[in-house]
Amino acid sequence: MQKYFGEIALTITAIIWGSGFVASAIALDHFTPYQILAGRFIIGTLILGVIFHKKLKNIDKSTMIKGAVLGIFLYLAFALQTVGLQYTTPSKNAFLTAVNVVIVPFIAFVMYKRKIDMYELVGAILAMIGVGVLSLKLSADINIGDLLTLGCAFGFAFHIFYTAKYVKDSDPILLTLIQMITAAIIGSIVVVLKGETSVVMEKEGLFSLLYLGVFSTTIAYLLQTVAQKMITETKAAIILSTESFWGMVFSVAILDEAMTIKMVLGAILILGAIIISETKLPFLKKNRLKEIRNWITAR
Repeated sequence: MQKYFGEIALTITAIIWGSGFVASAIALDHFTPYQILAGRFIIGTLILGVIFHKKLKNIDKSTMIKGAVLGIFLYLAFALQTVGLQYTTPSKNAFLTAVNVVIVPFIAFVMYKRKIDMYELVGAILAMIGVGVLSLKLSADINIGDLLTLGCAFGFAFHIFYTAKYVKDSDPILLTLIQMITAAIIGSIVVVLKGETSVVMEKEGLFSLLYLGVFSTTIAYLLQTVAQKMITETKAAIILSTESFWGMVFSVAILDEAMTIKMVLGAILILGAIIISETKLPFLKKNRLKEIRNWITAR
């Protein structure tokens, strides 16, 4: 049951992040990217702090260090993605970010010599291709924005990997709270250093920022941290990669974007990736193949 709860929680996280594409598009009309980053993490810190403040008395040095590491990776990944987007196309930004789904199993292999599950690896590659079909507009040129976005993919990959590692022996709520505090502090410092402290409060922009802070940050990252206690990091990365699919769904439903064959094909590839990593295609295993051969021979 824990495994299924983890998968459902990560699917909800991906759906929330998908809907966040719409909220981010609206928020960018009213705030700078760095103001949005600082704002969403400050909102996350305040909400989690108010709800779970009693848990802070149980915090130890180890949890604080682990949460701070996650917060640094989280902010760094978002910042590289944001800066990269200024120099490359949104489609390439989305695709290169999704490369994190393939990076995760190799991090586990290099750092801990953990055996790579071939079904999960195939699923990860298929998911990345699906995101590419879904979002990528073919362009052969590589620029600084592409390299920064690739750095963002590594940031998210390490965040997923270390979340799975740290949450095994730490309170997921405290880990989430400390990483929010860390990201909020870094975000606030960046805003001050860039001189972007003046903010115009307009209703539409404020509601979008609140949505990003409450749902895309607080609820989504709390769900992710809790869920990764019950599921492998590679499978988590594959499920979270469906964020692009859900972003497409919300864009079509809310922003009236036209549905294309490319979108449908990308969605099918992502769904196939999840099926492969989840079921490990039992009908391809030796015993099943032997049974099928025997059945054919008997016929």
